[in-house]
Amino acid sequence: MSSILDVLLEQSNATIDALLEDGADPSEYYLIEHHLASRDFTKLEKAAVEMVKEGYHVDDADEFEDEQGERWFAFAASTESTLDRDVLARQIREILVVAEECDVEYDGWGTFLDEDEDDYEDE
Repeated sequence: MSSILDVLLEQSNATIDALLEDGADPSEYYLIEHHLASRDFTKLEKAAVEMVKEGYHVDDADEFEDEQGERWFAFAASTESTLDRDVLARQIREILVVAEECDVEYDGWGTFLDEDEDDYEDE
């Protein structure tokens, strides 16, 4: 887990840096979406239940195909948070434990800046 965790924490810090460079207010609360996926819907469903138990809002799963034509299922586990590195690192650790216990992929987190949010809601 440590090498995966290290990569996720590095990505998180890079994302925070990019958001701050783009003018994000570090003290403002943002909708943080943590992305989980699996080829096995049952495993993903188990992860969704665990994420709800941890206090996250879970979206309905989406279905998509990867470049090799494999069918995947994915959902976002959402929470509101500031861009606090320690808080987001704690969330990453918490979600990675659930992902590994449920045998699903955790692909990190993302958010939208307020000015961009409306652009994505229409897509």
